[in-house]
Amino acid sequence: MKPFRIDSFQVGAGKTQMTWFRSLLVGSLALTAACASGPQKKQTAAPEVTPPAAQQPVPEQKLVPPPAQKSGSAQSAFAAALKSYEAGDLDGARKGFEAVVDELPQSLNAQFNLGVIAERQGRPDDARVAYEKVLLLDPAHVPAVVNLGVMYRAQGRLDEAIALFQRALKTPGREYDASLLNSLSITYRVAGKLDESEAAARRVLVRNKDNPGAYKNLAHVAYAREKYRLAELLAGNARKHSENDPALYNLLGMVYLKLDDRARALVQFQKAISLDAKFTPGYLNLGALALSYRDYVGAERSFGKAAELEPGSPDVTLYLAWALDGQKGRDPKKGLAAGEAFEKVLATRSDLPEAVCGAGWAYASDRAGWQKAIAFLDRCKGLETTTDNDKQMITAKVQGLQNMLKAPPPEAAPATAEGDGAPADEAIGGGGAQPARGAEDVAPGQGSDVAPEGDATGGAGAPPE
Repeated sequence: MKPFRIDSFQVGAGKTQMTWFRSLLVGSLALTAACASGPQKKQTAAPEVTPPAAQQPVPEQKLVPPPAQKSGSAQSAFAAALKSYEAGDLDGARKGFEAVVDELPQSLNAQFNLGVIAERQGRPDDARVAYEKVLLLDPAHVPAVVNLGVMYRAQGRLDEAIALFQRALKTPGREYDASLLNSLSITYRVAGKLDESEAAARRVLVRNKDNPGAYKNLAHVAYAREKYRLAELLAGNARKHSENDPALYNLLGMVYLKLDDRARALVQFQKAISLDAKFTPGYLNLGALALSYRDYVGAERSFGKAAELEPGSPDVTLYLAWALDGQKGRDPKKGLAAGEAFEKVLATRSDLPEAVCGAGWAYASDRAGWQKAIAFLDRCKGLETTTDNDKQMITAKVQGLQNMLKAPPPEAAPATAEGDGAPADEAIGGGGAQPARGAEDVAPGQGSDVAPEGDATGGAGAPPE
């Protein structure tokens, strides 16, 4: 996961507010949204979210078939291992391919498949070793080069990934390999080398004028250069040849956001997830759009789905926490759930200001969380990013919570007949739903330094031959 790009900003109008931090969602999807609050002063802006996978997920890896020249027993073992893999029995498939390698140490396909299985099982070191063994025997084995390059890129080892692709491209017969060139184009773009990224993508078109991956990479380069109409045109060209690629619709959605056409952006994001129900960036963008309209229930639904697809992701969990936090004015239990989500983020990012301060204000919404609220707000008060005005506000809030904790819990109110009692809005001291923000609340994009990274942009990590 890519770390946040942090920029401090002040939010709110006419009140002293918390200073929070921004990052960009899926290729600089710049959206802000005010979080519903209780009567106390607090932060009112959800961060503009940027998942690493915003960035785009690695396409599903597939195993390569056995070559025809294998011996009878090895051929049978290979076929049995493939069946185990397709049935979801990864351990059985691993043992089968290991048996093939034991019999035929030069079996590149079996060794490669062991790398794919290791990735599926969350063993990146074993996967890397398997791919490197393949490349020792065949430095131009395209599936191994692509998958290993994707791993290097995900780890931030961009120079190594670039060198890996360039070496493979020097192999006679591989100079114009689309998978290698598209992967190289993505890596250059992630490294901020847009000219080199464009050159690699155009090189694909020399031999394959209809390659959708190349057009998609060129569209991303245009997007990073803030040439949004050109990006729209190039993405449209890619879509002609790959109309079922969810990443293309996701990219078009981002383009339309930059062109201030939210309605068309929404349609594109919805199309992306309709094509692939496991396309995480689509859900993240839909969640961010929901936040921009203060539809916290919708945001929770979208971010919750993303959290199912990327369990344990601190970025996705942070976005889900903001969606829950926005609902605590009407349901204090949502505040407790938001506090728990912020704590999950802190398990891996112990000093992230958004999570520390967010947990404090979230837990303050319900008596069951007041003790934790006090502890987190004290931590928030001690952060270098917390302003003097924020510290005064936190001091007042903590003192109020401490005083309320000294008092006995209020007795439960007697049940009233249906229709009796104060209206829901009056009961929480608010005025009902807040109006949706207009276009003036949409922050501008940040440029090419936040262009989405990943493999859905064209070629890298594509199913091997």
